[in-house]
Amino acid sequence: MSLLQEERKIILSNEFVDAFDFAEVSDFVKNASKELFISHHFKKNKNKKMLVQPRGGFPTYEKQHALYEFFLKANVDVLPLTVDSNTRLNDYATAQKMLRLSEENNIDMLNGYPLVTHGYRTTRKMITHFDKPVSLRHGTPDARLLIETAIASGIFEIEGGPITYLLPYSKNFPLDKAFLYWKYVERVCANYSELNEPINRESFGPLTATMVPPSITIVIQLLEMLLSLEEGVKSFSVSFAQQGSMMQDIVTGAVLKKLARHYAEEIGCGDADIHLVYHQWMGAFPMNRDFADQLINMSTVIASMVGADKIITKTCEEAVGIPTKEANAKTVANTQYTLRILNGLPPVVDEEEEEILTLEVKAIMEAVFNDPADTLWRKVFNCIKSGIIDVPFSPHIINHNEMITLRDAQKNIRIIKRGNVPMPDRCYEFHKSKCDLSKDTTSIVNDIIHDIGIMQ
Repeated sequence: MSLLQEERKIILSNEFVDAFDFAEVSDFVKNASKELFISHHFKKNKNKKMLVQPRGGFPTYEKQHALYEFFLKANVDVLPLTVDSNTRLNDYATAQKMLRLSEENNIDMLNGYPLVTHGYRTTRKMITHFDKPVSLRHGTPDARLLIETAIASGIFEIEGGPITYLLPYSKNFPLDKAFLYWKYVERVCANYSELNEPINRESFGPLTATMVPPSITIVIQLLEMLLSLEEGVKSFSVSFAQQGSMMQDIVTGAVLKKLARHYAEEIGCGDADIHLVYHQWMGAFPMNRDFADQLINMSTVIASMVGADKIITKTCEEAVGIPTKEANAKTVANTQYTLRILNGLPPVVDEEEEEILTLEVKAIMEAVFNDPADTLWRKVFNCIKSGIIDVPFSPHIINHNEMITLRDAQKNIRIIKRGNVPMPDRCYEFHKSKCDLSKDTTSIVNDIIHDIGIMQ
């Protein structure tokens, strides 16, 4: 028995998990409908249609089932399964208790679907009934048990990674442990991918969703992709979110696609399928619902211009509370409509911005590869610890938070203090030249606060 299989048996012996039948699950994955695999849909829709995926998760089976019915009527392409916070923190006892209270009182006591508590046998009935690809959305540093349950349920797209599901969400969880736990996830996904269509792994590009410069977003996307591909994953989605500037989004999409393919080939994984995912605005939403609808429509236009393979939607209720199933379905239908009429958009290129962004990304990637550690995950760990990779507004204690960003007159995110990030002087001076740095410190801080809430 391999070390991985031994570890899997230990993980699945958790007291809150129903008896796990490895042979039965493998047989299920092997014979599962192709329609459940988003990797199959990516191949089928290549250069044809962008897939539309909302967010959404309710505690009870009945409400999650009803949500999916609403989504199907709205012509959804990919169904979401958003997991509750207790499950994300591996607190299955509280998730179990809150699920019972939700069922008994018909009140949502959880902010998502407690997948581990429901179990794969129950959840699989729902997934196979709708016969649509389902994407697991969670935010879990240690997702080993969750991912085992998800794949056994028929969920063949797994979002997240050791960086993107730690730095934006956690303060104290050890980063080195997260790397090792996600290595387990990659290996399990790679192993199951040999039985049918590939399990698709997707990185979480928005990060803190707060003034993150494109170079940092792209570097982290590339590194999580490489960590996944080196474990045998054959289908991977890099992603990023609307940043506040249409031009900067277009440039980011172009550079991310180009460099993802470049670095995949550099490590001998050129045969992997790499996809681009675009998140509609992830920052604070406007209270005015008409404005919110306009923001969502603009996000859809930008997604089409960057050539995304999938768009993840938001709703006009984001600013006032948890979106209803009706609001979620309405956004899906509206996004599908907007995509249908967006035909023949001309390509938009900014060669100077692409050159600057490419130089920034390559400089940071080179610094990571030059770290003396013997494995890629240790190199990345060291570079986060030393501030070579620095995510603005991350709550995690290992993150330096020395990089400072500001928007220029065109709403592009610019780096005005680089900290330990090894961006070339030429790029750094380019960023600063776009901003008015003659103001006093208080005025600049006020500008940053305004820039964070730019869409409100």
